[in-house]
Amino acid sequence: MRLTTFTDYGLRMLMRMASAPERAFSTAELAEEFGLSRNHLSKIMQRLARAEIVRTRRGGGGGAVLAQPADQLRLGTIVAVLEKDQPIVECFGSAHSDCTISRRCRLKVRLRAAEQAFLADLDRSTLADITLADSLTPA
Repeated sequence: MRLTTFTDYGLRMLMRMASAPERAFSTAELAEEFGLSRNHLSKIMQRLARAEIVRTRRGGGGGAVLAQPADQLRLGTIVAVLEKDQPIVECFGSAHSDCTISRRCRLKVRLRAAEQAFLADLDRSTLADITLADSLTPA
C-alpha cells in the first residue's frame, strides 16, 4: 500500500509535535522546517484538528499541539484520517466507478481486507512508539 504525501507529511508533523509536546507549533514554522507550502500544511493541520488529533489556537502564542498524549494516538487511526478521501482503488471511491467488472469482482473483498489488516497492524503502535525526541529536534 502506498500512502499519499499528504499522509507522509501529516505523520512527520505529528512526530515533530510529539517530540516537544509542551510547545505549540505554528504552521509557518513547520512549513519552513519541512520545506512545504504553508497552504498545504494548513490543509493537513485542518484535517487533523477536525479529527481531534491536534488542537489549534490562533494569535500570539498560538499554534498546534497534540490533543492527546502521543502514547494514546494510534497510527492506524491517524493514517485512516489522513487517507480518508484517497481510496486504494477506484471502486472504493465515488459511487460512479468506471469499472466494468465491479458487480462480479472478487478482488474488492481481498483489497478491503488487506486495507483493514494494514490499518489494524499500524494500530498496534502509537505516535509515541515512532517518535524519537532527540532526532527530531532541529539543530
